[in-house]
Amino acid sequence: MEGRCLHCGNKLYGRVDKKFCDSHCRSSYHHKNERGVESIIRSTNYHLRKNRRILKELNPNGKVRCHHKTLRDKGFDFELHTSTITNEHGNKYYFCYEYGYLPLLNDFFFLVKKIAS
Repeated sequence: MEGRCLHCGNKLYGRVDKKFCDSHCRSSYHHKNERGVESIIRSTNYHLRKNRRILKELNPNGKVRCHHKTLRDKGFDFELHTSTITNEHGNKYYFCYEYGYLPLLNDFFFLVKKIAS
């Protein structure tokens, strides 16, 4: 049985269990196959960092009230966050790394910053 390179299809010489003709084909094959997954991860990380940047910009002093429209106009993605914390009163805070927000009434949000422990 003749082996063929999984990337370029050329005939393989050498070991019986060889899958690629050289390191370039091996690297290209794995890079191509992981591109879709890596793209999703890169995109998600980009949006999380963007959310953090927006929260940091709007909340320079650690606590502030902000309207939904302000966040939305800056491109904030409300679907993405890194964690949630529910306080003793049952209020659920959403965080993008150390910057977070609490939904309030009338489309307002209370922006906060976690204190490093």
